[in-house]
Amino acid sequence: MSLPNLLAPIAEDMNALDRVIRTRLDSDVPLIRTVGEYIIGGGGKRMRPALLLLVARALGYAGTHHHLLAAVVEFIHTSTLLHDDVVDESSLRRGRGTANAVFGNAASVLVGDFLYSRAFQMMVETDSLSVMRILADATNVIAEGEVLQLLNVHDPDVTEERYFQVVRYKTGKLFEASAQLGAVLANVGAEQEAAAAEYGRRVGTAFQLIDDALDYSGDAEALGKNVGDDLREGKPTLPLIRVLQVGSPAQQALIRNAIETGEADFAAVAAAIRDTDALQYTRAAAVAEADAAQKAVSGFPVSEFSKSLIEFCAFAVTRDR
Repeated sequence: MSLPNLLAPIAEDMNALDRVIRTRLDSDVPLIRTVGEYIIGGGGKRMRPALLLLVARALGYAGTHHHLLAAVVEFIHTSTLLHDDVVDESSLRRGRGTANAVFGNAASVLVGDFLYSRAFQMMVETDSLSVMRILADATNVIAEGEVLQLLNVHDPDVTEERYFQVVRYKTGKLFEASAQLGAVLANVGAEQEAAAAEYGRRVGTAFQLIDDALDYSGDAEALGKNVGDDLREGKPTLPLIRVLQVGSPAQQALIRNAIETGEADFAAVAAAIRDTDALQYTRAAAVAEADAAQKAVSGFPVSEFSKSLIEFCAFAVTRDR
């Protein structure tokens, strides 16, 4: 199952989205255009805007504001990536140097700010308080998630509850907002809007769980980032938390030291994760989220768009990048 196949029903919408993105990136400041084109043109799955487009179509929307709001979502997501890479001191994303590695931290932060503010300029054009409320709330929750994650760094006593809170805030919230916006555009009732929001939140959580598993089982070239980055940054993700729950005393000591210092032997940590059920446990949690997402949209009208939403759930947990 490939992402292009899943998104085939909205191929024209995705092309329209691309045109909006490139038009709205325009600025009289050359550095903004340069950095913006670099990060936007660097590929990426564009899953969040795709979910907005799919939900809107699945629920019968026939206007054009979904292209605008899909671009808003992508700008918000891209701005968080620019800021994240500075905070995490990352050097590789999507198989090439991060914007901060190429242009410097100051340019990355400031262009990220530009994308945030441009996103808010664009969302106002819908003249919808519901749209603005959803996006304003989402950006605030994402910022809270970033701070929560910062508090968790280098803390080996982080619980699953604290871990999942960060995932829901930092990753799940924008997926949730994207799907919910598709429902709002389609002007459906509260029940379907809530179902769309739950779908986005659940499938976004599943994606993050698989990302966290791939950090210890994936191939750097396939992933387009440095495998083991989470460990070097001292982030206690679910595979590490699971080893601390079920590993031998030696394995637990290894993981605690890895989280506290970020300097442990990656191969040894990966072996400890493989020798316990940490990867299976993380993937099982992802599958549970994906199953819940599929259930949330099971009542949507049957169409090629709703079929893609359901297949998206399987893609979220079977991908290798």
